[in-house]
Amino acid sequence: MRDVIWGLLIPLIGTSAGAACVFFMRKELSVAVQRALTGFASGVMVAASIWSLLIPAMEQAAPMGALSFLPAVIGFWGGILFLLLLDQVIPHLHMNTDQPEGPKSKLARTTMMVLAVTLHNIPEGMAVGVVYAGYLSGSVEITAGGALALALGIAIQNFPEGAIISMPLHAQGRSKGRAFLDGVLSGAVEPVGAALTILLAGLVVPAMPYLLSFAAGAMIYVVVEELIPEMSAGEHSNIGVILFAAGFTLMMALDVALG
Repeated sequence: MRDVIWGLLIPLIGTSAGAACVFFMRKELSVAVQRALTGFASGVMVAASIWSLLIPAMEQAAPMGALSFLPAVIGFWGGILFLLLLDQVIPHLHMNTDQPEGPKSKLARTTMMVLAVTLHNIPEGMAVGVVYAGYLSGSVEITAGGALALALGIAIQNFPEGAIISMPLHAQGRSKGRAFLDGVLSGAVEPVGAALTILLAGLVVPAMPYLLSFAAGAMIYVVVEELIPEMSAGEHSNIGVILFAAGFTLMMALDVALG
């Protein structure tokens, strides 16, 4: 159980370490660096969705034969629609844009920026939680190493996310301590979501393929709706593409090596 607790906390540690950059770096991250880091995070999330979530979901549904893809399809679309709903009901503001999304709100710009990051951290927490739930249930498709690989991959891509949220907040007037705290809080939803997912999945083991693919769908929604547009905007978007490939390769290698 200690390994599971650490596995749930590793992504938050990654976010916190990235947010701590606000104490050591004087300037706001350049647009090129933000694109590169966003591309890297996208690559990690896509690879994690495939190797750590969708493939294990279909392997667990193998007894269904030719229909073994069905739980993955249903769960995947459930995750897409869930994030679409959250996107519509939670006011938030993406980086490098002045147009808020979701319902009209009088929330401060900085608050809506934190909400945007928190919103796309939800599926990451769910992904880690459901994989560890599968490990605890004794699933042969999910090993301790595979669960750790996902947690490490999410933590690695959370590091630049922590920096991307804390440094702009400080540049816009918040103190370094407050900007750091906001960065940490944006990632705190991950261990909470992971723990709740473990409780749910532990009670409904037969639903594991659906839950795995649900988390995958939610992560892919975040990548396509938010991260890729931010990565590709303007000139020199090839920087983001190269880092996307690097993140994808790293997560794929971690999953195969540790899984």
